[in-house]
Formats: sequence, structure tokens, C-alpha cells
Amino acid sequence: MPDMEINRWAHPSVILVATDLGDLDRLMPFALQQAQQSQARIILFHVLGAGAGISADPVGMPYYDPAGAIEFAIKTLEPWRMMARSQQVPCDAVVREGHPAPQIIAGARQFKADRLLLGTRSRSKVSKLLLGSVAEQVLRSVNLPVITVGPEAHLEAASGTDSQRVVLHATTLRETSCPSAALACEIAATHKARLVLMHVLPPLDEMKREHLPTGLDSTALRELRILAAETGANELCCTEVETRIAHGHPAIEILAASVDLNASLIVLGSATHSIVHNLTHDRTVYRVLAHARCPVMTLRDTEENAALLPAEQDAIRL
Repeated sequence: MPDMEINRWAHPSVILVATDLGDLDRLMPFALQQAQQSQARIILFHVLGAGAGISADPVGMPYYDPAGAIEFAIKTLEPWRMMARSQQVPCDAVVREGHPAPQIIAGARQFKADRLLLGTRSRSKVSKLLLGSVAEQVLRSVNLPVITVGPEAHLEAASGTDSQRVVLHATTLRETSCPSAALACEIAATHKARLVLMHVLPPLDEMKREHLPTGLDSTALRELRILAAETGANELCCTEVETRIAHGHPAIEILAASVDLNASLIVLGSATHSIVHNLTHDRTVYRVLAHARCPVMTLRDTEENAALLPAEQDAIRL
């Protein structure tokens, strides 16, 4: 992947904020912070889904009123647009009708977004369905970083002195992890943060039963150190790169590490097939997105048929 593209993603000019209107108070603090850091323009983007324009007349009969729904959405977005502009951040509001995921994808392309911000709701069954149908399509359809702000993410978790900031990159150790590692490294360098590359192996007892090398003796650690050396050698990266190996459930270990390190950002490099598999099966990605106390950036692999490493190095499928 060209360094120019990594640089554009690390220093976005256009940030598209896809909102359901109810998550603006959670999304906007992060959007404003990121826009101010890179002097970016914000596009507030809302999609009126099916049934959004249904109203009731005085006697309770339903009727379709798309104009009313659009007007309500614009009025809801306007205070946030004005707030951004009062902070010298260029900001525009766009309301579209249709299915959310295709409209968000089309909007990202139309406005040439360098970064996409999405929100997740509570950990209810409904939110799981929303994540599966909307965020999954977005994650596997756009070739740009998608930052998800979950219900437990707070701006305070990303604050503090520069020396305390940490960018945590959880990697599968596939070759295609390199672009996301390079992006994580440049973001860390921009904010004078520590970069920690992390890989999660299967539970310790499971690996011992299979007579596989574990922890410091694992093949995964050697591969992780090679990736760290290659990432740190990139001229765009001027920060120290650390490595971290854990055993256990990927989502649990990633979240625990992010809390332990007080991470300001988690970066996940995701293969297309793996996103589909995990959002519908073990939900590793979903659990990280839903429970993280900081924003989570996901970068889709452009390699459709990413080669898998041996079982030891394929413990975490993001």
C-alpha cells in the first residue's frame, strides 16, 4: 500500500460521521478532536431508513411524510454543525433516504472521505443486528479506516499527556497486517504516542496439549518482532514500537490490554472474509467495538484471499 495513502488516512482532510441522530453527543467530541488535529472537514451524514417518514394524522391514521422526517433530521444536526463551525472546524450536514449501509458507502465515496466515524448502541440484541447489517457492510465495503465509537468509549480515556498516550494494534500476523500496522504507527507518531503491537494466541493449556511453543518461545512472538522492526523502520514512523503476546480469548485479551495500557485508540486490521465470519460467529470484532473504552479503528484488507498462517498464528481472526 502506498505511503501516500497511509499518510492521507493518518491525516484526514474529510471525516464522514455517520449518525442515527441519537449518538451525536458521543460521536461529536471525537470527531471534533480528530478534525482539529488534522484540520479536517466534517460531514454529518444521516440516512432516513425505511419507515422513518411515517407519521400519524389527528385521527391516528399513518401517512408517509418524508419532508417532515428530513426537516427533523436537519434541525437535529444543525446545532452540532454550528458548534463545529464555532470551533473553526468546517462542517456540513447531509440527509439521505434509503438503506443506511449503501448510502453511507456512497456518501464516503462522494465526499472523498479519508475516515469514517460510526457509533454503536447498547449491547442489546437489536444493536447486534444493527451492527451485523450496517456496520458489517460498511466495514467490508470501504477501503478506508472506519472508527467505531462504542457505548463505553469516552473522550477522557483518550486524554492525558503525550507520554501517556498509547495506540494498541491487535494483529493477526498475516502479511496483510502490514498496512494497518503502518497506519497505526503513523498515527502514534503524529500524537507522540507509544505503539504496542499485540497478538493473541489460543489458551495456554490448549497449546500445551498440542505441544506448540507458547509465550516467549512462540513463533508468533518472533513474527511480531519482525513486524515491529519493519513497522518502526518505515520513514513515516518515528515512534518506539513495542510487542505484546497474550493467551486466551482474543476479544477479552485485546480489551484487557487496552485498559491496562490506557489506550487512546485500538487499531484492528481485518481481512474481508474474517469480518464476515466473526461478526456472524464468534463476534470478536463486535465485542471489541461494543466494549472498548476508546475508539476502535478498523482497516479492511484489500486482499480478498489473504493467506492464513499456521494455527498458532491464526488464533485471532479479526
